[in-house]
Amino acid sequence: MADYDPVTKVVIPAAGLGTRFLPATKATPKEMLPIVDKPAIQYVVEEAVSVGLLDLLMVTGRNKRSIEDHFDRAYELEEVLAAKGDSERLSQVLEPVEIATFHYVRQGEPKGLGHAVLCAKQHVGNHPFACLLGDDMIDHRDRLLKRMIEVRDTYGGSVVALMEVPREQVSLYGCAEIQPTDEDDVVRVTGLVEKPPADEAPSNWAVIGRYVIDPAIFEVLENTPPGRGGEIQLTDALLELAGRSTEEGGPVHGVLFRGRRYDTGNKLDYLRTVVQFAAERPDLAPEFIPWLREFLDEHSG
Repeated sequence: MADYDPVTKVVIPAAGLGTRFLPATKATPKEMLPIVDKPAIQYVVEEAVSVGLLDLLMVTGRNKRSIEDHFDRAYELEEVLAAKGDSERLSQVLEPVEIATFHYVRQGEPKGLGHAVLCAKQHVGNHPFACLLGDDMIDHRDRLLKRMIEVRDTYGGSVVALMEVPREQVSLYGCAEIQPTDEDDVVRVTGLVEKPPADEAPSNWAVIGRYVIDPAIFEVLENTPPGRGGEIQLTDALLELAGRSTEEGGPVHGVLFRGRRYDTGNKLDYLRTVVQFAAERPDLAPEFIPWLREFLDEHSG
């Protein structure tokens, strides 16, 4: 295995406006919408921590202060719970505070995912880093991020997570042109197109919200003009790195992910995620599943 710098830092872009969830997200970040009783972004943080990445930078924007508050101490609440002897809820309140070291930077204008990543330059420096989108959740039983870091350790460069989607959905994602490698779940990425029409997509393999990125991305992003939607696209910068040698910050590989992903960025998938998580909770499932069956029987027509 080549001697590449280890991945130790995580960047979580969370500056989006959340317009698909208005009016709920007028004053509440979409990343803070609860999945049962825990905000979506906490699951993402826990995923990073599970592979030993404890240095987290959140890229936030206006009206995102509640994210910072969630991962900070709440002394009055803690005192009330302690006085009541409610150790279980006190533990739940303290858990997100103690789980990792948090840093924050503001993205002044919503100029796209590429610009949000560029905001992390000063904190990350000249080191590879993981980038996890705050509204995209991977099941804790599927060790995608661990596998991506292994691929980076083997090949260098950057690594994206790819998931096969129906042809009619490719226009919702960045799509990859790929070449096989000697490993069944690893491909070489030779092309990337942001949200292409279905008949122009290079494949059905879509980039989902997990990246392990070489620091050369920052120099590329600084020189990447606005692309689709007038935003600086991360896929455009990764496409530039895909054609480079390892010494220049390339190449780009993809991990073919066939596990469980929960997209909380749109209403239907958000609702599906809440139901799935509730149905797997031992404290809720015994009552929730029978009620759900009854509800569906009543509405089967």
